[in-house]
Amino acid sequence: MFTIEHEFDATVVTLVDEGEAPLQEDLTISAFSECVTLEQFNPRTDQMQKITLSMAQIHDLAAALDLPEGVYRLRREAAD
Repeated sequence: MFTIEHEFDATVVTLVDEGEAPLQEDLTISAFSECVTLEQFNPRTDQMQKITLSMAQIHDLAAALDLPEGVYRLRREAAD
């Protein structure tokens, strides 16, 4: 299950782990114009963990999901 919310400065997607145990904590993905953050509560440390990805990393991740094992470098198109 997931939710999508459009806020003033970001689109927020929350992924809820459903199914058989063991389940993971909810994962919140916030997409801003300059970066994407992933946040998940860590019950072992009792703290929220946050990872920030640049837009270039997001584009690489999207491409990687459809490629076989290997090392790649994407060509970036110049902005007009």
